[in-house]
Amino acid sequence: MKSKFLAAALLCLACAVSFPSQAKGLKKASPESAGMDSERLEKVDQLIYDAIDQGEMPGAVLAVVRGNKLVYLKAYGNKSVVPDTVPMTTNTVFDLASCSKVVGTTMSMMHLLESGGYRLSDPVSQYIPGFQPYVDPETGEETPIRIIDLLTHTSGLPAYASVDKVIETYGKADPDSLMAYICTMPRGFKPTTDYRYSCLNFITLQNVLQNITGELLCDYAQRNVFDVLGMEHTTYRPKASGKTEIMELVAPTTVSADGTVLLGETHDPLARLLNFDNSGNAGVFSSAEDLAILCAALLNGGEINGRRVLGKLTVEAMLREPETTKGIGHTLGWVSYSQNSMNLLDPELTVGHTGYTGTQIILDPVNDVAIILLAHRVHPVDKGNLAPLRGKVANVVAGSIVK
Repeated sequence: MKSKFLAAALLCLACAVSFPSQAKGLKKASPESAGMDSERLEKVDQLIYDAIDQGEMPGAVLAVVRGNKLVYLKAYGNKSVVPDTVPMTTNTVFDLASCSKVVGTTMSMMHLLESGGYRLSDPVSQYIPGFQPYVDPETGEETPIRIIDLLTHTSGLPAYASVDKVIETYGKADPDSLMAYICTMPRGFKPTTDYRYSCLNFITLQNVLQNITGELLCDYAQRNVFDVLGMEHTTYRPKASGKTEIMELVAPTTVSADGTVLLGETHDPLARLLNFDNSGNAGVFSSAEDLAILCAALLNGGEINGRRVLGKLTVEAMLREPETTKGIGHTLGWVSYSQNSMNLLDPELTVGHTGYTGTQIILDPVNDVAIILLAHRVHPVDKGNLAPLRGKVANVVAGSIVK
């Protein structure tokens, strides 16, 4: 694993609006044209402004998709408050944090799956030499961890890893050291018998993909997902890659004790410090409008604007819970709301994901609606709580559907 990937990584581093007409990206239209009530939908505005006033976040962008159309798009509050106060705009680019797991890693893994790159039942050790199985402490029986176990967070891997521990163990901070550390970490339970959300599952998936394709995850996702759909403001490593046009739109995250503002680099420590911002657990930067394109494609069976990113059956498989772990709360990559219902949205088939920085994506394929709420609750400091807001916004959007 020492690899060409490390070399490649280092080389990569050297106002609510209703729109009656076709525009670049996803078609924009009034809520009424998609069977929604504008007056009822606009109730989200006060909820978001209240959260800003309460100090939960400096600002946010909300996008709502229905019927292959962007029916609501609004920016609230400020994009930054340190070092300067800058108003939020609808094209602001956010650090998606763990929403990267679905936008970047899961989409890429599903693309590779339908391209014949692997099987969901394949053991991880087939693609990552030295990756240890679960060993029963009483019988010594070994159970291999499979790719599907990583996607559903039923592998038994720990939730996270200490950056300092990895460096202490291997003497350096790099992607190979991180993966080597994960290979031998204690497995907490036999695969599929329990659930533990883990960033390490998706860092492992990143390495599976890279070892199969010989390509960095960031490059694979860019070529096979973001570029295919025309997501022009979606990328990994906006700062390191010198993407000035995107950097001008990026919202900052945490401000350190010395006053340095984290901008265009991943907030997540494992992704930033060990994986050089090419990481399976975090690292994608995107805008609400770009994510609206992705959501519309998924609600439409994998295609939008004449561009197909995944096959219809691939999308269906990705968004449903596997039979072997049904009811545990996760599809292939996505959180299922069958146990954690977003109240008024479909309780069985709604899926979504959140990100630590304050991001959220919700897909309800039954009611053909997607909600993208992007905020940066960690700016200027890590303190905001958006959990109540997320559920309330989802309920207002659901309540605005009248046809």
